[in-house]
Amino acid sequence: MKYAYDFHIHTALSPCGDNDMTPNNIVNMALLKELDIIAITDHNSCENAAAVMKVAEGTDLIVIPGMEVETSEEIHMVCLFPDIVSANHMQEVVYNHLPPLENRVSIFGEQLILNEEDDIVGENKRLLLTATSLSIYDVVKYSKQFNGVAFPAHIDRSSYSVLSNLGWIPEDLDVHTLEVSKNADLEKSKLNYSKYNVIRSSDAHYLPDIFEREQFLDLEFKSISQVIKLLS
Repeated sequence: MKYAYDFHIHTALSPCGDNDMTPNNIVNMALLKELDIIAITDHNSCENAAAVMKVAEGTDLIVIPGMEVETSEEIHMVCLFPDIVSANHMQEVVYNHLPPLENRVSIFGEQLILNEEDDIVGENKRLLLTATSLSIYDVVKYSKQFNGVAFPAHIDRSSYSVLSNLGWIPEDLDVHTLEVSKNADLEKSKLNYSKYNVIRSSDAHYLPDIFEREQFLDLEFKSISQVIKLLS
């Protein structure tokens, strides 16, 4: 069956994410847009993913815990995990490879940690919007180690993408999915990169940017494991 997805959504934890990107607002917007599966992919962290998953419990919406890791090559990689425990293992690895820089709210914005009631329960003081010391190969390796999947984000963008920063997709990089940005020509991208699964997500930092019911994956049934299996 075909299921509508958006696998690249930021919350108010991302310094560039709007503070209206709360767990309840995101879930309600996704339901309003009749999406079947979404992923929470904040920069270098998954600290708000559990709250979004909690809000979605009892609805038809599946929420995948994930993050958008910035590699040492300044390439953004979307990482998706089968459960919050696995995502937290990856978060620990990422935190251990982030430079000890403090976030400057006046420049980058707040990094809010929220609960399932949308209450602010903390603020991550560490700058999340920066490169880790993990290579693109490391990110793929650790994602697999924690039973997840990693793939290059928005490859058509002129910055923070594998094509802009390396100029090519390394043949020995063990990825089978590429993400293009919301304005990319998906069908043309599928032709250009026919050996990969090519998907398109919103990279939403604001509620209206979350996709409508317009991108579909063909899955045997609706589950996180099916998504990871298809994209791996």
